[in-house]
Amino acid sequence: MFTGIITDVGDIVSIAPRGDLKRIRVACAYDRDTIALGASIAHAGVCLTVVALAQENGRTVYDIDAAAETLAKTTVAEWTVGARVNLERALKIGDELGGHIVTGHVDGIARIVSRDDFDAMARFWIEAPKELARFIAAKGSVALDGVSLTVNEVEGARFSILLIPHTLAVTTFGARIAGDVINLEVDLMARYAARLAERI
Repeated sequence: MFTGIITDVGDIVSIAPRGDLKRIRVACAYDRDTIALGASIAHAGVCLTVVALAQENGRTVYDIDAAAETLAKTTVAEWTVGARVNLERALKIGDELGGHIVTGHVDGIARIVSRDDFDAMARFWIEAPKELARFIAAKGSVALDGVSLTVNEVEGARFSILLIPHTLAVTTFGARIAGDVINLEVDLMARYAARLAERI
């Protein structure tokens, strides 16, 4: 379980195919001693398990395995060496819930339609997969590449978000442009509400 508040941006340092999965090595600023083997870390919104740990060039590095389902349903298949990914450690009891409840189970891949920069902020229009659009509402929450964000406007399968300077500076959204694809997790409560409505 996560909150969508990014705590570091990691660098992909190696990718090694292993049959139907990929072994990916990530370098980060987290203290190695605070990460346990088997720990869950969200990578661009995708919850992946730490399977190896080391220290290299003054940074913590760890390995994760991305299985076939993850590669098929998320942007992980498109990662390359040198790519940067938003990171968030799993929520602990007593932590502040600063964003919204995020599971790390990506629902689909969305696409950035446009970006408009003004006053050091940026407004993005995002196109969601049509089957997920019904879960997205104005003033509701979404997780995009793991970042908890508030939906401003909705027009069909498209919606807008506004990012403040801090978010642009501490996540990968500062470098995002129109045409980029991003991981989308819809709000958990919206999904459950829709499921309940189907039974009425």
